[in-house]
Amino acid sequence: MSSRYDFDLFVIGGGSGGVRAGRLAAQAGARVAIAEEYGFGGTCVIRGCIPKKLFVYASHFGEDFEDCAGFGWTVPERRFDWNLLVANKNKEIARIEGLYRENVEKAGAEVFMERAEFEDAHSIRLKKSGRRISAERFLIATGGYPAKDMGGAPGAEHCITSNEAFYLEKFPRRIVIAGGGYIAIEFAHIFHGLGSEVTLVYRGAKILRGFDDDMRDALTQSSIKRGIRLVLDRRFRKVERRGNEVFAFSDKDEMLEADEVMLAIGRVPNTSGMGLDRIGVELGRRGEVKVDEFSRSSLPHIWAVGDVTDRMALTPVAIHEAMAFVKTVFEDDPTPVDHTNVPTAVFSQPEIGTVGLTEAQALAQGFAIDVYKSSFRPLKNTLSGRDERAVFKLIVDARTGRMLGCHLFGPEAAEIIQMVAVAMRMGATKAQFDATIALHPSVAEELVTMRNKAYSKGLE
Repeated sequence: MSSRYDFDLFVIGGGSGGVRAGRLAAQAGARVAIAEEYGFGGTCVIRGCIPKKLFVYASHFGEDFEDCAGFGWTVPERRFDWNLLVANKNKEIARIEGLYRENVEKAGAEVFMERAEFEDAHSIRLKKSGRRISAERFLIATGGYPAKDMGGAPGAEHCITSNEAFYLEKFPRRIVIAGGGYIAIEFAHIFHGLGSEVTLVYRGAKILRGFDDDMRDALTQSSIKRGIRLVLDRRFRKVERRGNEVFAFSDKDEMLEADEVMLAIGRVPNTSGMGLDRIGVELGRRGEVKVDEFSRSSLPHIWAVGDVTDRMALTPVAIHEAMAFVKTVFEDDPTPVDHTNVPTAVFSQPEIGTVGLTEAQALAQGFAIDVYKSSFRPLKNTLSGRDERAVFKLIVDARTGRMLGCHLFGPEAAEIIQMVAVAMRMGATKAQFDATIALHPSVAEELVTMRNKAYSKGLE
């Protein structure tokens, strides 16, 4: 630690990664400051994971009311109040945001609620106050923001993104959502569950690029059966607003009419205007901070974690990267970031939970694989009468029996996949899954009762 500088560490960005790094570094004895221009908690807390999951919960009640009749319940009145949901969500987000800031300050870090930009390699300028601050080390944790570039097509200014979707003053009875990733899928199911007429427009032939094909197919069929309209192999040619209505025109000369058009076409690393090019921090094609396995940038005293590095845009990953950074820099324990076997979920209805390699990825990496698959009707659906099946899939190394991937489509898939990830991190084999006694009756028991191979691939 050097007294030449105002702080030992200056963190730019008060999201999950920045807060965790700042708090742990301060607890380790470092003089820490953190600058955040909007609110603590970042995308996840304010306009991402937390409000999204609250909206997901809200969207489930429509189907729950439908299903309850088979279990003997009668619900006399069904009325949804969008503005009450938004107000209650805002109250909870404000509470969590306050806790994030409070925890950083309790650890001893100094907080600046301002935008910070680099003036030179060891100093930043706070935009609002104009104060210049020096630091021995910097951590960039500024996250990302929703992309609005429609490939040059005009009219993006008439569209909303996930940022605005959480704060709409009026509930959209018709909404067109552009995108095929998890954000687009989740919002399609949220708005549909709350009562919107939803059209999902995607440029590709199949939604959820990068997920296992069986999960993609199962969700596609389920979404269509639910009443979500999928328009694939399409791009927007232009978007126009006429009074209270928005019109999206596709490159196949179709016109889609809606109350709102939402762009969920990806996210962009948030580095613009920070002065990183001026001080020589190397950026990638999308503006991401290029880092090594220890999250270190091209300048040895500047690190970056989270979505701004464009490695794996998940909140727990940012937190993991932050903890590895503190161990490496402040605890004399060099800890590279490990992005293998990270569980993730798509909070559709029902959910997708996945960890490890997809079938395509396993084959591309040269594995010979055994594939186990099961499609079954969850017990709840027998009395509810809902015609919906779960799909479970295991990818196994044919030579060693080690589990390479687990992919679940069904109720509570996210909760189940978390524990599967623990087992896979420990090197679990299919034989060990088979030797585990099932918990009956449960959806998860299917993981330990799949005995018959569906097929094998990659064998010579």
